Amino acid sequence: MADSETIKETKQRFDKALSHLTEMLRGIRTGRASSALVDNIKVDYYGTPTPIAQLASVTIPDARTLAIKPFDASVMKEIEKALSKADLGAAPQDDGKVVRITLPPLSGEQREKFAHKVKDICEEARVAMRNVRRDMNKHADQQKKDGDLTEDDHKKLVDEIQVLLKEWEKKVDAVYEKKVAEIME
Repeated sequence: MADSETIKETKQRFDKALSHLTEMLRGIRTGRASSALVDNIKVDYYGTPTPIAQLASVTIPDARTLAIKPFDASVMKEIEKALSKADLGAAPQDDGKVVRITLPPLSGEQREKFAHKVKDICEEARVAMRNVRRDMNKHADQQKKDGDLTEDDHKKLVDEIQVLLKEWEKKVDAVYEKKVAEIME
């Protein structure tokens, strides 16, 4: 793998860590209702754990309400059970056709708890990126050992990987700031 390929792979792996981070943060509650809150909730559908999005349409009739309308009415009780277990901070109500969840306003303490959770998830992303840096540096070391890289090229490559890490860590910081601002509003 040449220098440019190493850099390209490093960027791809950093991007993957960043997109995983944003996916994880989608499920954290802010002041508004979001269909992302139920995206990762699985329902027991004839013995198979199935995401709610595959079993029902999820709509947001107002800023604090989620409406989940199953495509198959027989799965209504299972959806309600899965939502209750998910601990969204509100009990689901079933009217026979639609399961509604009205999210109460977040207290200051809850907002702090969610902000702390966001911080932890962002730190996990930073650790994943540092692991990518470590792997890419090992790869560069191996290239130098094999004679594919000169001492100077090796130093440049390792420095460039470090610069990329700092750049992506800034992106993580921006995602963190944005999500915490949403939670605190």
